[in-house]
Amino acid sequence: METKDQIYHFEKSLKLQKKIHKLIPGGAHTYAKGDDQYPEFMPPIIAKGKGCRVWDLDGNSYIEYNMGIRSVTLGHAFEPIIKAAYKQMKNGINFVRPSKIEIEYAEEFLGVLEGAEMVKFGKNGSDAVNGAVRLARAYTGREKIAICADHPFFSVDDWFISTTPMSSGIPEYFNEITLTFNYNDLASVEKMFAQNPGQIACVILEPEKYTPPTDNFLQKLKDVCHKNGAVFVLDEMITGFRAHLGGAQSKYNVVPDLSTFGKAMANGFSISALAGRKELMELGGLHHEKEKVFLLSLTHGGETHALAAAKATLDFYKKYSVIEKLYERGSKIKKGLNKVSEELQLSDFFKVIGPDYCSVYTTLDNDKNPSQEFRTLFLQETLKRGLLMPSTMVSYSHKDADINETIEKIYDVLVVYKKALNEGINKYLVGRSVKPAIRKYN
Repeated sequence: METKDQIYHFEKSLKLQKKIHKLIPGGAHTYAKGDDQYPEFMPPIIAKGKGCRVWDLDGNSYIEYNMGIRSVTLGHAFEPIIKAAYKQMKNGINFVRPSKIEIEYAEEFLGVLEGAEMVKFGKNGSDAVNGAVRLARAYTGREKIAICADHPFFSVDDWFISTTPMSSGIPEYFNEITLTFNYNDLASVEKMFAQNPGQIACVILEPEKYTPPTDNFLQKLKDVCHKNGAVFVLDEMITGFRAHLGGAQSKYNVVPDLSTFGKAMANGFSISALAGRKELMELGGLHHEKEKVFLLSLTHGGETHALAAAKATLDFYKKYSVIEKLYERGSKIKKGLNKVSEELQLSDFFKVIGPDYCSVYTTLDNDKNPSQEFRTLFLQETLKRGLLMPSTMVSYSHKDADINETIEKIYDVLVVYKKALNEGINKYLVGRSVKPAIRKYN
């Protein structure tokens, strides 16, 4: 099962690496894209992409997984989406008044969500989630927010970042008003409400992460929220346009009060959405007599080319059964890599987990603990073989041939992984280890 390695060079990327850090803090506009997330001497700076493949400045070619941090579900430079955006751009992208496409896409978007009556568009996930928090606080007259402790990220705003290791610059007060509970653990939710009676404005969580909801958890959680006068919010940034056309809420047949979408909505174009019940959403509108909520008011919130891309993405999904393909191809990569790991007797150290449409891999050390060093080794060896693979998440453009090629190359990668376990990782790892993206110190 051996594959012939291509010789990869990173001279141009390494040369620009110094310059980019002089211009941009962290060397990237997203922490998950930073140099500290990749092996030290292998920092590909991307020049272009097509389908599921990308090319860096040095001409190296890769099959990409994770696809723009989960935002690209159809493929890079996907022709129907690019054409729709370009056609709209020729008619202007931002006006002093709303445009017709805002109405058209809002209607189509709400058409796939049961129970959602109004929608407001933003440019990134934090816009939408922050809007949900403001609505919930205004609606309930309460201050505290409850988030799922098992889910890693919700917003760049102070109410959430205060709970992370990277809380420098945020008043301690915010950490006191953000509470946590555990997924699939209704008792932890009930305890939280009991300890904070009449104080919790809303509960926020992803419908599904690495494990599915059990024992009708989502519906029971919604019932507990309503029993205690709190708003039930589902964050569908990752599950939206992957788990189901109507998000994981449709997959698990639960209707939230508010839900937030982003990432894959427009195949990489910048757009997000906050949708929900009119009773809540209209608090940010003009047709009520209560105190008005500053919901979302963004200069670029109605950019027409992004809306055109989003509309074309949704239309493509409906026409070509994209969701089914994501499950099918995700299952193929997951089963294939786990089979290779099993053959090499590495199942206790390397495994692909999570739902087929949104899987990730684990990298464990000799003591079976999560290891940044072994993650670095895995990234190092995959990059050598033309795989850009921070996760195993697929797109519609990943064909069987791409996945088969990946499985063959991962066999060779895991051979090195096994040697590192047996002989010591320092013998095989070049340079420093990667680090968690959100951490207290460099």
